[in-house]
Amino acid sequence: MSGASSATDSPLSALARCRVLLTRPADQAHSLAAVIREQGGQACSLPLLAIVPVQTAEDTQRVRTQVMALDQYEIAIFISTNAATLGLEWIENFWPQLPLGLQACAVGPGTAAVLRQLPWPVHCATTGVTSEDLLALPVLQQVQGKRIALFRGKGGRELLAETLRERGARVDYVELYTREVPPHAPQQVRQLLQEQAINCVVLTSQQIFDSFHVLLQRAGALDVPQDSAPSPLLGLQQTLTLIVPSARVEEIARRAGYPHVLNAGGADDQAVLACLRQNFATPLESLEAR
Repeated sequence: MSGASSATDSPLSALARCRVLLTRPADQAHSLAAVIREQGGQACSLPLLAIVPVQTAEDTQRVRTQVMALDQYEIAIFISTNAATLGLEWIENFWPQLPLGLQACAVGPGTAAVLRQLPWPVHCATTGVTSEDLLALPVLQQVQGKRIALFRGKGGRELLAETLRERGARVDYVELYTREVPPHAPQQVRQLLQEQAINCVVLTSQQIFDSFHVLLQRAGALDVPQDSAPSPLLGLQQTLTLIVPSARVEEIARRAGYPHVLNAGGADDQAVLACLRQNFATPLESLEAR
């Protein structure tokens, strides 16, 4: 017998029961999909969010002016990996060396990993990936009189900036991108969920969850009139497992009628993968008995 391991006697088969729909932007789903497949699961992608860098002359000039004045700030906060990736591109264009004394704050480990490409102190919340977790960082407690640049997309929650201003900081938004919802037809959702027999959906933000919920409604997967013929998608709301990044999004999903919601405690690949393994892993002895 050769020494090569088969798919059924290797730890890589741990996710054999997973049939996962990934919904993050298309260029951010490849690595997680590859790992899920390597570990015996199935993964397909339906991007429910697109990140579009600012493009108008007014928007780009505003960002340019703010980044060129980065030496006037004590702290730079990045609320997502998108904000960190795009923010570093801008910063490296205008600052061959970082301003002296500038510190960075990241909303989660994935964002922190991007920021640590530069030689500056990076503070990261270890309790979760929400604004509340970020606000608990020691570096953001005594901010009276400090200037803070908050790198983000246009729109979103105001809690972070409002709380820091209440603590006495001056907070300026550096808005790097817009979020757009790709125009998927409800039929795409129906086809993917049915043909791929999806049992788990990864939704890494509230906006992505909202988009998914609306698509299910339009696909007739949630509520139908009593005199309508039964839909093969009915019951999805009760049977699908949703993986979300925080307790806040978990609560929103449960209130929308989804009973099977798992809080991964983060939106990065490692957090999602750990959640999948913890809740879907197949014992190797069960696999070997097949």
